[in-house]
Amino acid sequence: MISYNSLDDLTKQNLKKEINDCALALGGKNHFLHLLEEIRKERHHPLMAKNSSFRFSYGTVKWGKVIFKDKVHLLIKMTKDRENNGNLMPKKGDRKYKTVMNLLRTLGPMKFEIRPKNIKDGDGFNLHPFDIIDENTSHLNFMFDIVFFLPIHIVKQVFNGPIIKINKNHQHSIVTLDEERRG
Repeated sequence: MISYNSLDDLTKQNLKKEINDCALALGGKNHFLHLLEEIRKERHHPLMAKNSSFRFSYGTVKWGKVIFKDKVHLLIKMTKDRENNGNLMPKKGDRKYKTVMNLLRTLGPMKFEIRPKNIKDGDGFNLHPFDIIDENTSHLNFMFDIVFFLPIHIVKQVFNGPIIKINKNHQHSIVTLDEERRG
């Protein structure tokens, strides 16, 4: 994600809905935040797990194949240094063109399954690491970024994003949390 504060309110509202849907599928906001906190606490990044899974108190995260340390470090570096509106595709001739393309080809088709331990908590959800726009444009998937990389304080900002209000004329308006508290 580029900068949460620079996004328009409609985009923030859509992100808020997406994260809330995923949290509900995992058993609620607290279970979801617990997953994120346990991932952040791990000494070695959970994506490097040799068994292609990560267990947390309320469930598991599984994916298709082992991701090697160099690819995880490259992915972390790419999430921190995003330019070109978040486009992860390198330009031909870039020094790291081959390495980045290899990473995108390796992780692109993978699917991550996040399931709660207790079936009563929800069905869980799936996510893919990248959103492929076209052959020259690929972005890191928003939920993948949230689960594995974004700082918790930004995730909480997304959860508390703008609120849609319907006035007496049945018109929708988006209100931020600060405006809600003042008004």
